[in-house]
Amino acid sequence: MCGICGKINVQGKKIPVELITSMTDAMVSRGPDDHGIYQTNHPISVSLGHRRLSIVDLTPAGKQPMANEDKTVWMVFNGEIYNHQKLRHELQALGHRFCSQTDCEVIIHLYEQEGIKCLEKLNGMFAFALWDVKDQSLYLCRDRAGIKPLVYSWDGQSLVFASEIRSLLCDPDIVRDMDEEALNLYLTFNYIPAPYTIYKSIKKLNPATYLTLKNNEIRLEKYWDVNSKASALSSQKMDFKDSKKALYTLMEDSVRMQCVADVPLGAFLSGGIDSGIIVGLMSRNTQSKVKTFSIGYEDIPLLDETHYAAQVAKLHQTDHTQIKLISRDVLNVFTDLLDWFDEPFADSSAIPTFIVSRETGRHVKVALSGDGADELFAGYRMYAGEYWYSRYKHIPSILRKVLIEPLAKTIPDSRDTRSLEQMRRLKKFIRGSAGTFEERFFLWNQIFPRVLRESLLKTPSLNFDSGKNLINASLNSFSGDPINRMLYCDFKNSLPHDMLAKVDGMSMKNSLEVRVPMLDHRVIDFIFQLDGNLKLKNGKGKYILRETFKDLLPPSLLSRPKSGFEVPISQWLKTDLKFLLDEHLSEARIKQQGIFHYGPIKGLIADLLNNRQDTSWQLWNLIVFQAWHSKL
Repeated sequence: MCGICGKINVQGKKIPVELITSMTDAMVSRGPDDHGIYQTNHPISVSLGHRRLSIVDLTPAGKQPMANEDKTVWMVFNGEIYNHQKLRHELQALGHRFCSQTDCEVIIHLYEQEGIKCLEKLNGMFAFALWDVKDQSLYLCRDRAGIKPLVYSWDGQSLVFASEIRSLLCDPDIVRDMDEEALNLYLTFNYIPAPYTIYKSIKKLNPATYLTLKNNEIRLEKYWDVNSKASALSSQKMDFKDSKKALYTLMEDSVRMQCVADVPLGAFLSGGIDSGIIVGLMSRNTQSKVKTFSIGYEDIPLLDETHYAAQVAKLHQTDHTQIKLISRDVLNVFTDLLDWFDEPFADSSAIPTFIVSRETGRHVKVALSGDGADELFAGYRMYAGEYWYSRYKHIPSILRKVLIEPLAKTIPDSRDTRSLEQMRRLKKFIRGSAGTFEERFFLWNQIFPRVLRESLLKTPSLNFDSGKNLINASLNSFSGDPINRMLYCDFKNSLPHDMLAKVDGMSMKNSLEVRVPMLDHRVIDFIFQLDGNLKLKNGKGKYILRETFKDLLPPSLLSRPKSGFEVPISQWLKTDLKFLLDEHLSEARIKQQGIFHYGPIKGLIADLLNNRQDTSWQLWNLIVFQAWHSKL
């Protein structure tokens, strides 16, 4: 895993080497092992920078930027190509000669052979830049699921790109104006979806997309997508037994391929079924004991899952490391984490993700994770919401409108206890149980309702339906059943821009490579061939996943409900973290800043502190934004 960056000026204006050096230095945690720069000035100025985290071929032969034999193709690469050995053998049979054992060099030769269509043959996670000297073309490419990040800025003369926004901001030519539409989307979802970033001049490259710069113009093209029509036809050809067999074969092959590395390798073990399956498959396909890592809270038993993780570790006889934290260990990370975000990002599970990455990185350089299973197999509660809605609507309307819904509004809710958490979930379900299928799914996803965003923001000309339109576009571009449409929507949006962005960001800050076998594109293609009722059955998600891999899991894990990788943000904002409310959301600060109206914020704080309603997610969202904005 690495960090990449670069700048291209189509008018031949010289690019200072000091700029590329500072851009690579800004990402040193992504590649502490080595760095390199390539520059040329005729007729177009091109500079490529690289930070190296050595995983495959630890020798100097793996140094980047890397070129072909005659120096006509140059490349900087971030990621892992799991089928690179197979591709290498095929290319050698065609006469290609290699100088290293790296996957980066395989892509270069594959590009020589097939052009940019080589992307279609890559199995892995990646973001790379490739400069074709003969064709005077630059390509920026990102993997199918969006596991590895890539951002860029284009002003008509210069294209600047990097793995992280902070690297781009080393360039003084980058305009730093905030994008109000991105802020609106952030308030809607807790993250900023591609192609937006918080900066107007900087864009995220979408997953499964490549950008071409040629003849002074840029062009974006998709090279892959889930085919819903083919999926619908395929699902009719396979019974449940055959489906389980095919899923097992695909997942086992994915895990086997991703266990190859020239450095120590382990796995996250959260106590859920996803990581348990990955660890079980690793144990069956590796010679030595699998190193596993889990974290828990000594003083927050409600969120501690280490006993479930220990059961999996015992079943598979792993070399298990259990990291027990107290609240203070987590609280000590909060303020530092607020400084690390390149743009507002309010998923509070970033904190435990950072901690488990930090502790795991002290033992291994690569860790496998179960990320992606929730979005493929309907693991989140909101997918079950559609199932329960079909039953809820059978309650007489007058009973719902006159009794149930008004009563629910009056009952306090909180994440502090199990009973109050159940009430919070019920109230969220009721709020989203109106309107069309598309409207329900959006309402269950949003953080700040439209009415609250309109009263909060001082920018009146925004399109407050942009988040809703994004959800609708994704839902309606997939022609499967309702469950698969929801999964496809999250696969396109929250998975790459929230879940995967979180894992990549927090692991890379600790120089740890995290691999996600669930997101092998062959697995993705197969899963979307299956009917939704094989994923969500009787209101319970991951049905086929549980049935396929039940022999790899302790019985206690098969029956337990979904539990998130969360921290007690509601409780802490009332106690240890209350200073963040005072510091970032004070009336004086809000009025001086001029972005928000203070009245709605005052109401959110009062609701939380008086235990009327759990507004902690919304307040944390605002705190994260304020912390980012204070750095401008």
